[in-house]
Amino acid sequence: MDFWQRGEASIIDILQISLLSLRVAGVGILFALPIAFCLAYILARGKFVGKALLSALIMLPLVMPPVVTGLMLLNVFGPLGPIGQWLGQFGIVLGFRWTGAALAAGLVALPLIVRPMRMALENVDPRLHEALKVAGHNRWRRLIILDLPLAMPGIIAGTMLGFAKAMGEFGATITFVANIPGETQTLSLAIFSALQSPGGEQLVWTLVAISMGISVVGVVVSEVLVERLSARQNSGRVKHA
Repeated sequence: MDFWQRGEASIIDILQISLLSLRVAGVGILFALPIAFCLAYILARGKFVGKALLSALIMLPLVMPPVVTGLMLLNVFGPLGPIGQWLGQFGIVLGFRWTGAALAAGLVALPLIVRPMRMALENVDPRLHEALKVAGHNRWRRLIILDLPLAMPGIIAGTMLGFAKAMGEFGATITFVANIPGETQTLSLAIFSALQSPGGEQLVWTLVAISMGISVVGVVVSEVLVERLSARQNSGRVKHA
């Protein structure tokens, strides 16, 4: 029996919801990050037909109604979806599981991760690339010693924006994996349930405070990291000037 049926929530219940939300958002961002960086790198460095279309497709989860995103995930990755059935052969289940919530969170956050990364990569001076190319460094070597360090502030900013979006994801999650206490019920879904429960006002504000606290801590940490990296890069430029 979950705490909505009991009519009360203990500290352990609230802690479990918070930890589940962190796990869902963290795993979602962890899987979205390498995909986001590859897409950002292609958009920043590539010159090909259909680049604008690719950029538009990446932004779709941000502009589409979240329910539509969740419905698409359900029809593709759900128990009856083509990819969902294929993954089921290996014991991987996404529909109505926390792993599916992580997938939804990562997908919805993807555009917010790609955008700052792309801008950071585009701001890398092309002349530095040419200098390293002349020095004999191939594209992968230039990526490691030039692009990654200089784009790190954008990578961190995109990661934290994506994490904040993933923490607050609601529509795609509830459509794809439902609102199952202990399995898929994140902070956003728990707030939604508390709003519909008689006498749930106190619980609502408790969950809201926790959600805001996590978001504030994440933003502060990202701001500090970005400032330190920017200061280090600027001092490096001064030394080489």
